[in-house]
Amino acid sequence: MPNPSPEKSHALQWVDDNQQSLSDFHRQIWRHAEPAWREYRSAAAFCDILESEGFHVERGSGQMPTAFLATYGSGGPVLGTYAEYDAVPDNSQQPVPYQAPRDGLHPWAAGHTDPHSSLGVAALAGILAAKSAIDRHNLKGAIAIFGEPAEKVCGSKPVHAAKGYYDDFDAFIAYHPHPTNTTIWDTHCGSYWSAVFTFECHDPEAWVDPELLSGPNHPHSAPRCPGALDALCLMYTTTKYTKEAMHPHTGAWTLNEFIMAGGQCTSDNLPPRFSQIQYAWRSPNLDIQQRIYNVLENNARSAAEATGCEVSIRWVTKTRVGLPNHAMAQLTYDNLALVGPPVLDEDARDFGRAVQQNLGLDQMENPFTDECQQLISPTDFEAQVRQQLPPWQANYTSDDYVDYTWHAPTVRLHTARPSLKPPTPGYLYPAWVRNALGGVSSCIDPGMFVAAKTIATTLVDLLTQPDLLAKAQEEFRIRTGGGIGGDKWVAPLLPKDFPPPIDLRWPEYVDTPRGREWWLPTPIA
Repeated sequence: MPNPSPEKSHALQWVDDNQQSLSDFHRQIWRHAEPAWREYRSAAAFCDILESEGFHVERGSGQMPTAFLATYGSGGPVLGTYAEYDAVPDNSQQPVPYQAPRDGLHPWAAGHTDPHSSLGVAALAGILAAKSAIDRHNLKGAIAIFGEPAEKVCGSKPVHAAKGYYDDFDAFIAYHPHPTNTTIWDTHCGSYWSAVFTFECHDPEAWVDPELLSGPNHPHSAPRCPGALDALCLMYTTTKYTKEAMHPHTGAWTLNEFIMAGGQCTSDNLPPRFSQIQYAWRSPNLDIQQRIYNVLENNARSAAEATGCEVSIRWVTKTRVGLPNHAMAQLTYDNLALVGPPVLDEDARDFGRAVQQNLGLDQMENPFTDECQQLISPTDFEAQVRQQLPPWQANYTSDDYVDYTWHAPTVRLHTARPSLKPPTPGYLYPAWVRNALGGVSSCIDPGMFVAAKTIATTLVDLLTQPDLLAKAQEEFRIRTGGGIGGDKWVAPLLPKDFPPPIDLRWPEYVDTPRGREWWLPTPIA
């Protein structure tokens, strides 16, 4: 591996020099643990740092209060990356080696699972290191970091894309913590769509046969209109029965649902007037996505008709599928190899062994998996992924970074989050273990700093070596049939005037006279 250039050496040193403050900031975001569309404190904290570093910051970009766009520099290529910072409901956990939801909140409050806290801070560190190299070496070009809320519902990136935020960029770096250290070669993420079906019982009186009333103004003596709650339940069960009609019987796909609102939330003999159920589905291609939606829409209209309701449909998101770029994948992997894999020290191992002890397992000398402590080439990782997929399937799982890939050449970078070795084949650690590891600095920081250095050095290469960027852009033009608007290009699936679904009843923290609470109040006992 050749020695890094002076510009890259400066960026690498910047990350080393700022590790403590970055680690402290990560713990701050991890403790906020704010869920999708409600990351107010986290987004503000990122914006404050970027403004203090001289970035021009647009807060609330794309009509999303917890999104932002921060830009710096001019006079050359325009390069971008992004931060995420949303946590996941039902995953509250303290950074301790045993199961312990955070004190003072409902036990099923949110927590960071992947964790997006380290994703966001790695991207922030990478962009700040590149900015320092720009200043020190007078580099020409602009760098930008987006604040992307609500990734867990694939929320903000399709909105930014639809509103034109990605159109003038020359390349993007998309990062995510993962069990491995690599870049994605061909099998990028598939598509994720989500919609909310709202049932409203506007005219329950129309259901009542007046001849069945025991007397005038006694509507309770006649059969009650089923109403919105029955509509929701009928939608739920009908969709379960028709699930097999939606999907191919090979490949990976999911269809999940969540009851967002149940009307008055009080048992009564009046017909429920309002209910909402959210569906989210992901599959390898857009044709399957549309087929699933067609069935869901038919089920919703049938349920409404059967229960005396009207149904309306509100889109939450619609993503495309990921578009590969080998040039970007190879360039970024070369920088990952320059940096090297994460190194988990004895403090991290002590924590891992404490987890194993508390679970009644034998403690291992090195409790972490080999995969999270070594590199795997993009092509070798691709071969592993393809072993579990049918030949026809081009995409796998889902993440809304895919919308970046259709606007400029984009790499998907993975660095390893800490993962414990199973004591026996097939053993699965409880979910709280992964969440706890993400909040312990000695465990999560190594992968976070490897990602930051890889992002920074890749940005510097793209700013200082025009041939590398040109190669990636030529591949992008070929894959899209001419670039944005080409005959193979896929346009954003949401309209430009799409209203972000920030007003829906998403889980959040609330401030009351009792203090700060999760939206489900803390149980008395």
